[in-house]
Amino acid sequence: MNRDGTPRAALLAFRVLVAMLIGIHGWYRLLHGGSPPFGDWLASQGIPLPHAIAWSITFGEILGSACLALGVCVRPIAILLMLVYATGIALLHAHEGWFVVGAGRNGSEYSVLLIASLALIAAAIRDPLWRPRARER
Repeated sequence: MNRDGTPRAALLAFRVLVAMLIGIHGWYRLLHGGSPPFGDWLASQGIPLPHAIAWSITFGEILGSACLALGVCVRPIAILLMLVYATGIALLHAHEGWFVVGAGRNGSEYSVLLIASLALIAAAIRDPLWRPRARER
C-alpha cells in the first residue's frame, strides 16, 4: 500500500492501462502513415516546424508510454503528454464539442480523460518498479 492507503498494485495496473492507450495512439499513427498528414494539419494551423512536431508527438507517445509503464521518468513524461493533449483540445477538440463519438465527433472528452489520468499517475507515483523500497514498518 502507498502512504495514503491506495493499493500499489491498483495504481500500477492503472498506469500500465493508460500507457497502453497512449502507446496505441502513437503506434497507430506510425504504422499507418499518420504523422505526415498530422504535420500537414499542424502547418495549416500556422504551427512552426509542423512535421517535426508531428513526428515528435508520435515518438513521444511511443517512447513515453513505455517509460510510463516501466515507471521511468513518470512525472516529466506525464506533464509533457498533458501539455500535448491540452494543446490538442485548444487547437481542435474544443471546437468540435465534448463527445468523441455518439452525440458528436472528435470532441474533448477522451483528451480530458487522458489528462486527468496522467495527473493522477504523476501525483501517485512513488518510485520506479525496480528500485528497492524501504521496508514499511
